[in-house]
Amino acid sequence: MLRALAGLVALAAISMVSAAAKPAPATRAHAVTGFSDTAETVMGTLTAPPGRRFLTRIRNGKMAGVVLLGNGWLTRHTAATVTAELQQAACTRGEPLLIAVDQEGGIVRRLAWAPPTEAPADMTSPSVARAQAEGAAEALHSVGIDIDFAPVVDTPGPAGNFLGSRAFSHSRTWNASMARAFVGGLQTDGIAATAKHFPGLGLASGNTDNGRIVIKAAAWKLHQGLLPFRSAVEAGVKLVMVSTAVYPKLDGSKRPAAFSSTIINGLLRKQLGFTGVTVTDSLTAPAADRIPHTATHAMLAGSDLLIFGAERASERGYSTLLSDEASSPRLQNRVIQAAARIRALKAWLATQGGPACTGP
Repeated sequence: MLRALAGLVALAAISMVSAAAKPAPATRAHAVTGFSDTAETVMGTLTAPPGRRFLTRIRNGKMAGVVLLGNGWLTRHTAATVTAELQQAACTRGEPLLIAVDQEGGIVRRLAWAPPTEAPADMTSPSVARAQAEGAAEALHSVGIDIDFAPVVDTPGPAGNFLGSRAFSHSRTWNASMARAFVGGLQTDGIAATAKHFPGLGLASGNTDNGRIVIKAAAWKLHQGLLPFRSAVEAGVKLVMVSTAVYPKLDGSKRPAAFSSTIINGLLRKQLGFTGVTVTDSLTAPAADRIPHTATHAMLAGSDLLIFGAERASERGYSTLLSDEASSPRLQNRVIQAAARIRALKAWLATQGGPACTGP
């Protein structure tokens, strides 16, 4: 059954939270209020089951999504129990959360018991990539997770780089085929896929989580690496993750990509035609964290969904946006635009049998 929620896009409510452990379905405790536009754009961060303070933050409408980080704690039972508890808190507001993980396969696999069982570099064909993604989608759906921050569609140079087996190959044409297959495998089974890390980390000298990375390659060379992203966009990928590396040949301002309107609105939206949700790589990365009012500047540049590597940083991001919006009509308009895209994503997930709040 479809039920309109406050905001620019109606959310469809057609199913209960999926969970292998069969927890009690989330129910609405009081009148529907939904989440504010600002809350829609901020994801909380969990590396362990949520405490009272975290759940209260959800009930108070201060975040509308959660990313589950860390390895080893998300057993099948724990994942199902945690997502059900999170959704129960969210449904006191009448609107489900977005819940995401990094489930790429290989060394980045938050759910150790779930596919992909192979690292991207070990997937031998598009049909294998699709089958691996379908397996991941079934597993994620069974425990109430609705976004996979995968696939990595960056193309490493001939010498390779820090991504290692996380990348499909050194061939951008092969990566384009694998991207299309992996995205299709996830989304056909109702899990939103995320092409990352736009406009590419294949030529990065190191991991952006560990330092400020400047990719000095010529614009023409960087444009070559966009092919797999274009393939993912054409396959209908729901999210694109924007990196925090700096690309001086693409944006002379030398802002990290997640803070660059030239890269997000010019390359990704105008040139590649992407209309879905842009999500930042971690805004606690060194290049991002050094920017004052981090959340505000990322939002103004065109980043829709903001993620952080730590929960305290997520709380600060929400507070920063809320404070800065009071004196900035431009920021208010951007937040409205971003929230509309995020609500459209939630509506799509609901039509795929994703989490939804049910009446009493």
